[in-house]
Amino acid sequence: MPGIRIVHRTPLRPAAAWLRVTDWERHGAQVPLTRTIIGTAPPTRAGTRFTARTGVGRITFDDPMEVVLWRPPADASPGLVRLEKRGRAVTGWAEIEVRPGPAGGSVVEWREELRVRGLGRRFDPLVAAAGRLLFSRALARLLRA
Repeated sequence: MPGIRIVHRTPLRPAAAWLRVTDWERHGAQVPLTRTIIGTAPPTRAGTRFTARTGVGRITFDDPMEVVLWRPPADASPGLVRLEKRGRAVTGWAEIEVRPGPAGGSVVEWREELRVRGLGRRFDPLVAAAGRLLFSRALARLLRA
């Protein structure tokens, strides 16, 4: 599986950065042609399920995910959320960590391993490059807005 790692620094305090990067509906708004459908009642916790649906008209694919680890930041401890991708087209996992940064801000690290079914390993570098570009943009927008 191609590995993706993105690190973003923000002046937001960890609690504020955490709220933004774990707002699943806003994730969908940052990815072109995507919307997020929440499948469980709030608040987010281990067991929360949601689906990122991408496409136009009848040509769509779903990326269902489940939160399997939910540990918001507290005091000086970093926050960590882990998502397992449970779809037919896309499998793998993602982790978002929010830790205290310099001068009262935060460092947000996004780690992801994903596999697109039907694509062989020779496409891993392309999948990783596309994922880094897409997720870097999404993360920057989530933390800016």
